[in-house]
Amino acid sequence: MTRSLLAACLAVLLPLGAGSAAVASSLEFVGKYIWKTPAAGGLSGLEISEDGSEFIAISDRGSRVDGHILREHGRITGLDALPPVPLRKMDGTPATGNAMDAEGLACRKVEIGADCNVSFEMIHRVVHYDGPDAAAVNRPRPLEFRNLQHNSGLEALAIDSRGRLLAIPERSGALDRPFPVYRLENGRWSVPFSLRREPPFLPVGADFGPDGKLYILERHFTGFAFQSRVRRLTIVDDVITREETLLSTFPFQFDNLEGISVWQDEAGDIRITMISDDNQNIFQKTELVEYRVAP
Repeated sequence: MTRSLLAACLAVLLPLGAGSAAVASSLEFVGKYIWKTPAAGGLSGLEISEDGSEFIAISDRGSRVDGHILREHGRITGLDALPPVPLRKMDGTPATGNAMDAEGLACRKVEIGADCNVSFEMIHRVVHYDGPDAAAVNRPRPLEFRNLQHNSGLEALAIDSRGRLLAIPERSGALDRPFPVYRLENGRWSVPFSLRREPPFLPVGADFGPDGKLYILERHFTGFAFQSRVRRLTIVDDVITREETLLSTFPFQFDNLEGISVWQDEAGDIRITMISDDNQNIFQKTELVEYRVAP
């Protein structure tokens, strides 16, 4: 390789930022924090407050954890969490068995004790909770939800600026079939648009950013390790007008990232915070991974 060609390659690669293997990334790696606590098992959904100081997380073992995020120089240094609270059924009793597999989380306002929506798989449904200890209020459950694939249901849940819920299943039924994006409006679910499927990645988390764009967290399990990808969608009148791949990681770079939250820091930069599901496995870990969207 000639010196000039080498210099040109370095000029392209260096701006990608630490921890990024994206083809065309515009993210800057901020840091990673490993959360070592029994409350941090199986976490699959995450919401961060507007200022990045509070969080809500859900576990696919049927619990919710609220707390504060501790930071130094903008990086996460610790989590001050309340005790986990069980997610409840409509009769107020804790969800058990197939009814407790929570995967997606969406809250209109993120603060400790906030009301939130949770999507479940196994028994495919979306539920609203008035607070951490509240009984479940089921959202409408159309036939399409009941027919979703086993253990591949409504993994990603988001809420837009108009308060409408969007839910995306983990699988679409065929490698060349787009993922339906379900939206709840006026008590009815519809499919206003679809998410392009690009194997081998599958959607596991979603959130609308302060820029109004939809950020999709996707995952691929190689059989030995996990890879993650973040896509950002610009949507105008229910049409995806632009799709960007912001991040694509190497195997073993991070653990099983499943939850994503997008917010704005005090400098006005958009942050992407992701959390991993350790699958209650001693060989895995719960980690929070954070990136800054470059101007």
